[in-house]
Amino acid sequence: MSMEEEVRALSAVPILANIDVAKLKLLAFISQRVTFHPGEILCRQGDEGDTAFIILRGACDVLVDSGKGEKKVAELGKNDIVGEIAVLFEVPRTATVVATAATETLSLSRDQLFTLMREFPEMSFDIMRILAQRLERTTQDLAALRSQIANHAA
Repeated sequence: MSMEEEVRALSAVPILANIDVAKLKLLAFISQRVTFHPGEILCRQGDEGDTAFIILRGACDVLVDSGKGEKKVAELGKNDIVGEIAVLFEVPRTATVVATAATETLSLSRDQLFTLMREFPEMSFDIMRILAQRLERTTQDLAALRSQIANHAA
């Protein structure tokens, strides 16, 4: 993928959509391209997280250990970002992410992500919006699970 293709891909990522093209070129230049093959793990639940990944191409499953094995909770693809929660909040990874197809990513270190957020405050709002959407989805999933448990107990 050429630099211009990377910049186009980055501009399609919701949290980066409002960033100037020159800054996206810099981001593409300083970030590291990492390729994952099907079955390879991008990050593992419980591990320390110091890198976020922007998916340029490919697909991944998001798995959470439920205590009775891993449960698939989401699918990710082109233009999605993963791993940002652990990077932003310095907490262990909240899920395991596994490539389900050949997946090309750009990795962003904690320092790179914080630098972008300082330079582009609107990016922080976009990240908060994405996190709020994920929280809403998780809340709905928990409510559905509680309802299932209550129905089985009755």
